[in-house]
Amino acid sequence: MTAQRQAILAELRRLTTHPTADELHSRVRRRLPRISLATVYRNLDVLCRAGLIAPVSGDGAPRRFDSNVEPHYHVRCVRCDRVEDMRISPSLARQLQRSTAAPAGFRITEHRLEFLGLCRRCCKSRRAVSKKPGR
Repeated sequence: MTAQRQAILAELRRLTTHPTADELHSRVRRRLPRISLATVYRNLDVLCRAGLIAPVSGDGAPRRFDSNVEPHYHVRCVRCDRVEDMRISPSLARQLQRSTAAPAGFRITEHRLEFLGLCRRCCKSRRAVSKKPGR
């Protein structure tokens, strides 16, 4: 594995926020100042294909990346687009998949579920805005 790929993977494993390629590029540049954004994108693609990381997509949101490739759920802030892991018991996840009625001709092999809400930072800023005089 190249030094650039190792640096990208190491940085991604340090984060719990599921960064975009741009965010990851900014962080990796602290260690490798000459790394280009194109190199980060290319290596993220290689790491995804190798099964070492997973892409996290949302409707219209930039693609984010996750170093946790085990089945799990996410929660996304509808204000700032921050994504974090959601803790759900494996038995509940299995029950959800088993109890879902698939359309004729489909066999469910996996599922994705994303929760939406406001992150802690956005909740605080929303309260600060709502506490301003005259509101």
